[in-house]
Parts: sequence; structure tokens; C-alpha cells
Amino acid sequence: MDFAEVDVLLVEDNPHDVELTLRALKKHNFANRVRVARDGAEALEFIFATGSQEERLMRNLKVILLDLKLPKISGLEVLQKIKADPRTRPIPVVVLTSSHEDSDLQACYDLGVNSYVVKPVEFDKFAHTVAQMGFYWLLVNKPKVK
Repeated sequence: MDFAEVDVLLVEDNPHDVELTLRALKKHNFANRVRVARDGAEALEFIFATGSQEERLMRNLKVILLDLKLPKISGLEVLQKIKADPRTRPIPVVVLTSSHEDSDLQACYDLGVNSYVVKPVEFDKFAHTVAQMGFYWLLVNKPKVK
């Protein structure tokens, strides 16, 4: 996949949640331009074009779906780095997490998250939630013009 074609970056380490998210997006024709990062370090390499991604130019993502509990670098740290950089600050970030903790919710909003969604446990509800997010962020939302 050409990196310029990526609309959604899914940052998720749980293979089951990756599969469910991709299946839900595919069902509604949103999955053809999704890139998956399996940990926080891989996500930052992709977003900031470093490490193994160094050869490509930065591209415009429409949305980042970010889990909080990630190996290597936490989702909170990834969010902080995205929102601290003027080049990436306009990219909408949706935290998609199993955490119901008020401290996580508050920390995410303090860092500038655009939306905080707790993953439903039941597959049908999870699929519906992901489809609604895809519809909103990819079709309804109008991103900032660069």
C-alpha cells in the first residue's frame, strides 16, 4: 500500500481487536486504506516517518484510532507526541480503549484527544461502534485544510 493512500491508522496490539476493527470497517467499505501499528513505537515511526518508515514523506491521515495499553510506548505517550507537534496536531485522534478509568479519560482530554471511546465487549456492539466512528471521521467530519 502506498503510504499516501492511508486514511486510518489503527494502533492496536490485541490481534483479536485488530481483526474485529478491520472486519467492521470492511463491512462498511472503510477498510481499504487502513494501516495497522501493533505498538506505540511502530505508530510513532509511521506518523513521524522515522526508523523503518524514514524513506517516505509524511502523509495526511484522516484519523488515528489509538489504544491506550500498548507495548513499548503507551498510547498516552503516543497521543502526547502527536498533539505536541504542529505537523500532526490537526490529525484527529480517537482513543479506542477498554479503560473505564476516569484518570485515563481526563489525561487523554488534557492531551488534546478528539474522542474517547470505550470498546464494547459484545462483537455486534463493537462492530457498530467502529462502523459509526468510520462513518463520522471518514465521511462526515471535515478536516482542517493544510
